[in-house]
Amino acid sequence: MRGFFLLLIGIFFGVVLIKSEAASWFRIYEMFMFKSFHMFGIIGSAVGIGIIAVQLIKRLKLKSFYGAEITIDNKEKGLTRYLVGGSLFGLGWALAGACPGPMFALFGAGFWQILIVLVSATFGTYLYGVLKDKLPH
Repeated sequence: MRGFFLLLIGIFFGVVLIKSEAASWFRIYEMFMFKSFHMFGIIGSAVGIGIIAVQLIKRLKLKSFYGAEITIDNKEKGLTRYLVGGSLFGLGWALAGACPGPMFALFGAGFWQILIVLVSATFGTYLYGVLKDKLPH
């Protein structure tokens, strides 16, 4: 039952991404060319809601739907890892025209070409898992 519920949430998220044009290559292109506020508004709203949600979870000590305590560990400080990681993420996003969430939404919407990007992203994630201990963090 839990898997079905998560599937419904994923489908809803995909529909929202497609309908809001957050998965549109043209909207992403406009964002990277600083020609439109549309994507910056979506991303900014998500960041703002995320900040508020995390603060509420921490301060009110909220529990999950299953009654388990939600713990959010602090991240290690470091500038280089975020600059390099963010640059690689942004480059991949710009080249592919989609970040991870919209990749699945585009595939679900019938854009079969995104399958190349999905396979490449999956391989890159696997490769990182293999090389993680050898990389400077």
